[in-house]
Amino acid sequence: MSLSLYSEIVLCPSSPFPLSLSSSPLGHSWQSRCVYYLVFMGNACQASFLSSFFPSFLPSFLPSFLPSFLSFPFFLDVVLRLDHSLLCSGLLSSDYVEIHYENGKPMYSKGGEHCYYHGSIRGVKDSRVALSTCNGLHGMFEDNTFVYMIEPLELIHDEKSTGRPHIIQKTLAGQYSKQMKNFSTDGSDQWPLLPELQWLRRRKRAANPSRGVFEEMKYLELMIVNDHKMYKKHRSSHAHTNNFAKSVVNLVDSIYKEQLNTRVVLVAVETWTEKDQIDITINPVQMLYEFSKYRQRIKQHADAVHLISRVTFHYKRSSLSYFGGVCSRIRGVGVNEYGLPMAVAQVLSQSLAQNLGIQWEPSSRKPKCECIESWGGCIMEETGVSHSRKFSKCSISEYKDFLQRGGGSCLFNRPTKLFEPTECGNGYVEAGEECDCGFHVECYGVCCKKCSLSNGAHCSDGPCCNNTSCLFQSRGYECRDAVNSCDITEYCTGDSGQCPPNLHKQDGYACNQNQGRCYNGECKTRDHQCQYIWGTKAAGSDKFCYEKLNTEGTEKGNCGKDGDRWIQCSKHDVFCGFLLCTNLTRAPRIGQLQGEIIPTSFYHQGRVIDCSGAHVVLDDDTDVGYVEDGTPCGPSMMCLDRKCLQIQALNMSSCPLDSKGKVCSGHGVCSNEATCICDFTWAGTDCSIRDPVRNPNPPKDEGPKVNMATSRLIGAVAGTILALGVIFGGTGWGIDIKKHSFQRPKKLFPVRYCHAMPDVPFLYSRPAHIVL
Repeated sequence: MSLSLYSEIVLCPSSPFPLSLSSSPLGHSWQSRCVYYLVFMGNACQASFLSSFFPSFLPSFLPSFLPSFLSFPFFLDVVLRLDHSLLCSGLLSSDYVEIHYENGKPMYSKGGEHCYYHGSIRGVKDSRVALSTCNGLHGMFEDNTFVYMIEPLELIHDEKSTGRPHIIQKTLAGQYSKQMKNFSTDGSDQWPLLPELQWLRRRKRAANPSRGVFEEMKYLELMIVNDHKMYKKHRSSHAHTNNFAKSVVNLVDSIYKEQLNTRVVLVAVETWTEKDQIDITINPVQMLYEFSKYRQRIKQHADAVHLISRVTFHYKRSSLSYFGGVCSRIRGVGVNEYGLPMAVAQVLSQSLAQNLGIQWEPSSRKPKCECIESWGGCIMEETGVSHSRKFSKCSISEYKDFLQRGGGSCLFNRPTKLFEPTECGNGYVEAGEECDCGFHVECYGVCCKKCSLSNGAHCSDGPCCNNTSCLFQSRGYECRDAVNSCDITEYCTGDSGQCPPNLHKQDGYACNQNQGRCYNGECKTRDHQCQYIWGTKAAGSDKFCYEKLNTEGTEKGNCGKDGDRWIQCSKHDVFCGFLLCTNLTRAPRIGQLQGEIIPTSFYHQGRVIDCSGAHVVLDDDTDVGYVEDGTPCGPSMMCLDRKCLQIQALNMSSCPLDSKGKVCSGHGVCSNEATCICDFTWAGTDCSIRDPVRNPNPPKDEGPKVNMATSRLIGAVAGTILALGVIFGGTGWGIDIKKHSFQRPKKLFPVRYCHAMPDVPFLYSRPAHIVL
């Protein structure tokens, strides 16, 4: 094995050897810095990398280095590059906070080190790189055939040491089993070798002219909690523990944005530095329940909160989360075992997928689900594979179905800007910018140039921006269709290119022709629940079934179980107990059948009625064989915790009423945020002001637009020349200016920095190799 570092030679402050980094695409050398260097020792297959490299003269060139594995070189460009845009990974939100404990009290700190990157291998189509440089180099790069894992040999680095050994491993195909874990359990800081696995090829997502809920970019705001053993494992350093968690999320984000059109944005990391805040057990079901209660005490906003624990579950899988629980403070949680970053990234990808309504795939579904690498495996396969980065056709379809049913409404709210300095090309419009082309699917190239709007352009991206005229869509233009009768159609405002935030109707609204009730953005009916579990031919049983069976308190009908005793439903609650359906299939579409299907039928009013049910249990121990919360159980009543309650008893905040008692004056609907969403011809907080849509006047041609930064520069230069002219003209002095030829390299991208870098010597270089 050898590692070749090419181009610019830079001397590390504590290194006895020269280092080199890959040159820019134009062959120029720029200022840079390095932290670690390369070394091989014996047969240990150890390689040390530079932990970071940032050009400080022209940051438009990609930070790069060139490792070689068995004489095959790879130029790794470790800044996310999409088409002609250059940007750093959008991992951390502006509200990102880190939490640890001192003397029993939580300590908060804002911001953090941004050293998480996505990118590609130069010259290799559809290749991928996901790296972290906070504490050594963590991550992977993939060349369409193999995946190469990069890890520090030790978790903790002695700053007095002259080098930092790392391990590179090329993985081949291989199944992952729960019994053969790829992480150490003896407390040592030595990373064991990873099992080999052939890398899965990415299939390009076909361009879709219409922007539905799947095509629109989504943002999952995630909080990670590290338990106390995680903290001890990282030598009682909450900074190292937090960096590990951030490295894992960076890898998950690279999977989700490619496969599910969803960014995973880290909003907080909490580390239990003094003691665990819940009981850590080998029973993940119990731990998930306890962590859900703890999550409700967390003040930070997050769409999902996941615990990483250094515990080995006595369970068939390495993670557990509530199915479809994203956006819920109670069910938007998961618990995950600790391991190597790539192993934890896969485990976290799986548990987050469960939160997003994506099921595990048994081997019987594999042919149907069309995982391209049939012997390599996809992320949600029950047999498990190590380091898979691909969701199957079934998983993607289930995610789409989850969104179409109204799940995941919180995912459409774009988080605020990252905490690092203003940066052109990161997809966020910031101070000094008029536009920013982040993701290529959201940016219209003719409208935005170098973070300034083109001449005459009013907008550059978004559903409310016309991609040919670069003008705002008119007020009232539909930018996000309602996915069901509980969702709210969003309309353009006429003064922005972005669609308003995604909202849905407040819980309790009637839906499905008054047969159902809205709850968390979904229309709940017993028919829908039966079809979701047992297939499209299933339906809810006759009311007679519920009134007869659920009052008996037997296996055939009940309102739950107390120990070994079935609980009888009161007559008031019969429609909130055991779910009774018709036309059940042999096996449920979701979950696992616990026991047998309980077939029951009656002859009633001249016909035979089917009153069958079954206990269908999800991994998180939820029995979906009971009527869901939010399902109607009477006039203006709905189920909650197997009780039939008046909707008014839910104590929801109400929207404004007019003098006749009409919500939102009858010209709008009340949203889940208790605000009136008015029909687009009405306005006001109570939708009482008539505001008809007027035909917008065509925008006047304001002439060529001048870049704001250019205007300032021209003004400054002109002012300086004028001042010098006055000074030197008044004194009679003259200036003899000697012309010098100076050729600048072509500026490919806007000049932006990922980090402010210290000055270092500027060196020119030639190729260098360090090989053992």
